[in-house]
Amino acid sequence: MAAAERFSEQKRVALPGSQKKAYPPFVVSTKKASAASFTVSVVVRPKEAIDTKKLGKPGAVMSRPEYNRRHGADPASVKMVKAFAKEFGLTVEGPTPGRRALHVTGPQPKMEKAFGVALKQHELDGTKYRVREGDICLPEELIGHVDAVLGLDNRPQALPHFRVKQPHATDLSYTPVEVATLYGFPPGAGATGQTIGIVELGGGYKAADLTAYFKTLKQKKPMVTTVSVDKGKNAPTNANSADGEVLLDIEVCAAVAPGAKIAVYFAPNTDQGFIDAVSTAVHDTKHKPSVISISWGGPESTWTAQSTAALDAACQAAAALGVTITVASGDNGSSDGETDGANHVDFPASSPHVLACGGTKLVGSGSTITSEVVWNETAAKEGATGGGVSNVFPLPAWQNNANVPAPSVAGGGRGVPDVAGDADPSTGYVIRVDGQTSVIGGTSAVAPLWAGLIALANAANGTPAGFINPTIYAASAKPAFRDITSGNNGSFSAAVGWDACTGLGSPVGPGIVSLLGKTAASAKAKAKKAAAKKSGAA
Repeated sequence: MAAAERFSEQKRVALPGSQKKAYPPFVVSTKKASAASFTVSVVVRPKEAIDTKKLGKPGAVMSRPEYNRRHGADPASVKMVKAFAKEFGLTVEGPTPGRRALHVTGPQPKMEKAFGVALKQHELDGTKYRVREGDICLPEELIGHVDAVLGLDNRPQALPHFRVKQPHATDLSYTPVEVATLYGFPPGAGATGQTIGIVELGGGYKAADLTAYFKTLKQKKPMVTTVSVDKGKNAPTNANSADGEVLLDIEVCAAVAPGAKIAVYFAPNTDQGFIDAVSTAVHDTKHKPSVISISWGGPESTWTAQSTAALDAACQAAAALGVTITVASGDNGSSDGETDGANHVDFPASSPHVLACGGTKLVGSGSTITSEVVWNETAAKEGATGGGVSNVFPLPAWQNNANVPAPSVAGGGRGVPDVAGDADPSTGYVIRVDGQTSVIGGTSAVAPLWAGLIALANAANGTPAGFINPTIYAASAKPAFRDITSGNNGSFSAAVGWDACTGLGSPVGPGIVSLLGKTAASAKAKAKKAAAKKSGAA
């Protein structure tokens, strides 16, 4: 067979996990195809899979050079994808160190032929999207070398998890600093030397809002840097847009962790954009975030298997490199907004390699909490904390003793969330968005709240906490949490210990810092012992 026909003549095989559901019936179809070029991410297999059983254990964090050497893209797979792209007239860039995505660019007709798909333009709410359904079909030689092809379909993948407060006579509201005080975050502590990464799939912020907001808090304005991923931009519009998400994330984490730098990774709201944003943040050697906050997601059922695996792989990489990822668990209760009558959890909160953050309704003053229950304002149509049991990821070993309910399908079992914090918009956070002061809640506030606390702990303990789930589920960690035992999110109720509404509970600030400090000390001691042993052997 001629080299130019190597892949063209091969049998086509469905890429495992690539099947895309049929178009929703409310989408208006057009047959017009676009002639413009676009880029997809082709994720290839790693040189060596990460041993996930070791993640979170003392001494398990590896250096970036070691990670790149062991878990970077398989060279044979990279070579094959490049040859495949060249044969079909497509251009290729990447992969960058540590990452496994090659960016393949070309016009629609060539993309369709190369990946064995039919692409159409469909219109939804006045916006046109490029869509596909069914499987991606690759030349059989590529199967096993390619883990995912992302970006052929560019429909929105995720939703922001924030809720704007509606007017009520009995409402309370707090600044992020006041919430941190209620949870006992170390007074006067700072996070200088830390960078918090924030993933955003829309919206934007204005520097003037940050200047004005932090002036009201009598804090120094944080240093905020934007990072463009897949041509994503900081694009603020108005207070009713995703700007509310962006400002909530920045203002909460920066306010509770003064001195921390903020890096905001803007990407398109697609599975490709989401995964590329997380991967970019994890492997960012310029800004080096020690903790990453994610307030976007969608029901597990709305993700393809290949997209789920690719995003979870990015989260595994974070854990291996000692980067913590905090993720909002969703704002639509135990159904996660699905209408099939079944329970669902939100992804990526359901990844077993992130800290899933649920929501409470917090009442208190000063440093005294008078009441804290599960956030559930469903009756008022104001949402409820997400939580439940994954249908995709099995029960992690560190949840073996958490009494997680049985999954509804074989292969599931990971309980969501892990932790909680104030999320009810009726006890929400005072935030400035596009020149307006608003009170906003949602589990979107909890992810940056926990990110800020972990940044404080990292600064105090002198080392990144990394993947903390095995640590916080240990019996000795119980004093670091305020157990929430009242309320429900629909199908699940709060109880003593872990529950599928608020996880282990809300933070006891000093307890969390101390707990993570002990783990850090153990990791340092193990590393020192290993180094001494290596030196002796030499």
